[in-house]
Amino acid sequence: MNFKTWSAVAGVFIGCCSNVIFLELLIKYDPGSGNLITFSQFLIIAIEGFIFTSKFGTVKPVIGLRDYGILVLMFFLTNVCNNYAFNFNIPMPLHMVFRAGSLMANMLMGIAILKRRYVISKYLSVLLITVGIAMCTLVSATEVEDTSNPKLKSTAAESEEYSAIFWWTLGIIILTIALLISACMGIYQEFLYRKYGKRSREALYYTHLLPLPGFLLMGSNIWQHFIISVGSDPLKLLNINLYLPEQIVYLICNMMTQYVCISSVYVLTAECTSLTVTLVLTLRKFVSLLISIVYFKNPFTLYHWIGTILVFTGTIIFTEAYPKTLWPFITQQRDSKDHKKVKTK
Repeated sequence: MNFKTWSAVAGVFIGCCSNVIFLELLIKYDPGSGNLITFSQFLIIAIEGFIFTSKFGTVKPVIGLRDYGILVLMFFLTNVCNNYAFNFNIPMPLHMVFRAGSLMANMLMGIAILKRRYVISKYLSVLLITVGIAMCTLVSATEVEDTSNPKLKSTAAESEEYSAIFWWTLGIIILTIALLISACMGIYQEFLYRKYGKRSREALYYTHLLPLPGFLLMGSNIWQHFIISVGSDPLKLLNINLYLPEQIVYLICNMMTQYVCISSVYVLTAECTSLTVTLVLTLRKFVSLLISIVYFKNPFTLYHWIGTILVFTGTIIFTEAYPKTLWPFITQQRDSKDHKKVKTK
């Protein structure tokens, strides 16, 4: 790999992992700030794209805006659902493990929609990922805590009207919906790239620009949580009072690191194969999970670890990033299939 590729890998780990830190700092203070965070991320990337991708609106998109409509809708719903789930008692580690099941969702959608068939190793990976996510989810169900922001509770009776487990279940449903929508989005994006060619940079810009009017529907919620962030204590750095609300500083840092993360992924996609990109992103998720557990002291039992190992092992098998000698049966079966194909030809 050249210097540009290594820089992109470094950007993925530094940008994405630090982004998770600032995200958790925001969520721990105000679990309902998901819409505010999503809007801020979309805004900063749309501004960057307007300047550098569309050249202040002078460069027309290759893919038509009508074609972007469905893609934008799915991208918008996926991001809103993922961030909004924090408002339903979903801890960060479970959120990360659940989203690591994207490969599983993509495979299932590929089978259902595109009628694709896969080798045994792919089905094995899906089984491991499914069992791992199910294990982490079931264990977390016994440790659900009410994480709603006390600033938003009007009365104690209102907060006790519904149990924490009910909202947790709703959060799991939201994450599942986001996972399936994301898988459909990947298939549709693949269709657009086949039709128009790879336009990753252009797609990144328009998928962040076009959904911005949709946030008007959440305007009151975004403003409400922005006021909560503004009302946070001033940030102290090295015992120096910066006279800036710490949550606003964290929000700005989250926006900047999200840009570094996304732009690095884009460079990596252009420079490497999809297999390498998937493997790097999977390792990044694992590092982010470790940071969340160690730095923020999130509860993580032995069963959580087993489930997490199953998820990431399944992901590694899916990407085929393993020595072929460890899987003689799978490789022999694939070789025999290839041999039969040659014979028929």
